[in-house]
Amino acid sequence: MKTIKTLCLSLVLACALPVLALDLQQAMQALGPAKSQGLVGEQPNGYLGVVQSSAQATEIAELINKARKAEYQKLAQQNGIALADVEAMAGQKAIEKTTKGQFVLLGGQWQKK
Repeated sequence: MKTIKTLCLSLVLACALPVLALDLQQAMQALGPAKSQGLVGEQPNGYLGVVQSSAQATEIAELINKARKAEYQKLAQQNGIALADVEAMAGQKAIEKTTKGQFVLLGGQWQKK
């Protein structure tokens, strides 16, 4: 009986613990579904934005945006141009490549493409 109580308590505690944080690879794998579900979308500044607030959407956007920024900084330095210029070019390209039905930020408003 004590073993069953211990097992039940362990299950309750395990369910109450927060979901483990994503790493970049997991965030990249979750990006497509998150875009399809309308959780995140592309912005003109080259970064992902959260369309529908959720912990997972925020975490995906933060991890991928951190990686994007590092890449943009590298490209800016290699080409002797401003970071803002690289971000703007990347944003334009990302919006152009966004699949129909997914969200993009245009004129300050989220819109389905």
